[in-house]
Amino acid sequence: MSTNTNPSDDTAQREIILSRVLTAPRELVWEAWTNPEHVVKWWGPRGFTNATKRHDFRVGGYWEHTMIGPDGTRYPNKSKFLEIVPLERIVYLLGGGREDGEVAGANFTATWTFEVVDANTTKVTGTLLFPTKEARDHVVREFGAIEGGRQTLERLGEQLAVMRCEPFVVAHEFAAPRDLVWRTWTEPEHFRHWFGPKGASLNIARFEVKPGGMTLFSMTLPGGQEMWVKAVYREIAPPAKLVWVTSPADQDGATVARPMWPRERLTVVTFAENAGKTTVTVRWLPLDATAEDLAAFDAGRAGAAAGWSAPFEKLTTYLSELQTPAH
Repeated sequence: MSTNTNPSDDTAQREIILSRVLTAPRELVWEAWTNPEHVVKWWGPRGFTNATKRHDFRVGGYWEHTMIGPDGTRYPNKSKFLEIVPLERIVYLLGGGREDGEVAGANFTATWTFEVVDANTTKVTGTLLFPTKEARDHVVREFGAIEGGRQTLERLGEQLAVMRCEPFVVAHEFAAPRDLVWRTWTEPEHFRHWFGPKGASLNIARFEVKPGGMTLFSMTLPGGQEMWVKAVYREIAPPAKLVWVTSPADQDGATVARPMWPRERLTVVTFAENAGKTTVTVRWLPLDATAEDLAAFDAGRAGAAAGWSAPFEKLTTYLSELQTPAH
């Protein structure tokens, strides 16, 4: 993804340019952008949700929706579509801001283009043009527009993965409160006791449970084979949700190729408590996947389900030990 943050001429000083190359055909990217059933799932920075009032996708039509931040702050938006060239370009005029009016809102013209890179890759570029440099700078400063745009396009990539492939899902109920289960996933002194297959030893090199942070560890299997894995966190919502991207790695944290592994796999873990018990649900999706990656992912579903049985069993035992009073 790229952004234009050092403009030189008057027009450039009023612009924010956002761009991302997505592993999906242009027709699918267009569908994700233009179908409100998909848009509502990825629009906005991480932690935001959307409530749509209307989405009239035609020239002269309006898109009215409210973005709801993680803290509950509401941001009503109203956009008028000015130009639509199917599969190629969308132009709209947007006005919006905080519902409470404590901070001045934003008005700009957005032009989004969809460029075919190859049959399975599309470059999306958004140019947001503000009336003045000051208006642009206000949105960057008060609303975090550049980082928010980056996260929005990242979430689009995740939604495209959902549209391309049925997620792998596995769940398990633990007889323990959610706060305790959360700690076993997010604190290294607990994590090392249960993660991985039976008989494997875990060596944790880094453990940074924060957005953008990395956990890097190796698993030494009973046969002596060592495997390094990294997880780069995208979203942390204690004690309910963890989102990270898993990749095969080397001991320095660089991504490496490994047979039958997608280069990046999105992992979403949710924690739901009921009557003192906690259900943990793990969802996997291959990110930026080739057709071969998707086929391998589908072929590996049964093995993935079996692979989670051992760590879940180990975690069950470990949680029981943690809750047993010391004598």
